[in-house]
Amino acid sequence: MAKHTFDPAKDNSISEAKRYLENARKLLSEKAGKDVEFYSDKKYVRMAGNTAWNGVLIALNAALSVQDFLKKDARPSIDTYKLAARKEGHLIVNLINEGYNHLHLLMGYDGTLSVSTVQRGIQYAQETLDWCEQGTQKTNTL
Repeated sequence: MAKHTFDPAKDNSISEAKRYLENARKLLSEKAGKDVEFYSDKKYVRMAGNTAWNGVLIALNAALSVQDFLKKDARPSIDTYKLAARKEGHLIVNLINEGYNHLHLLMGYDGTLSVSTVQRGIQYAQETLDWCEQGTQKTNTL
């Protein structure tokens, strides 16, 4: 069994991912104009969705062996992340699917104004970051 060593880059990646998610939350609370059920400005919902999704990708790159599933000089796709996650279990695969749908598609592309949809997307992002952080902590302490 290979001995794992502490990798400060992974800890920095999780911290960076958390910063992205916090920035997304700030965009929503300060710029998107939240009413009871809807936001008023698609532009900031899109920005928040893309920011949160980028944070999720940073965390996934730190926690999963994404590079093992890529051809030389290839860019990872959503399918690459799903492949890497399959060996870790259904929870992370489901979080990736739902995060992609909510953060990247519904928020980032469509600019959904639904507060409940946006909140659910941010929740998926937080759950993914939590999962990734636990995985990198286990790797760093072995």
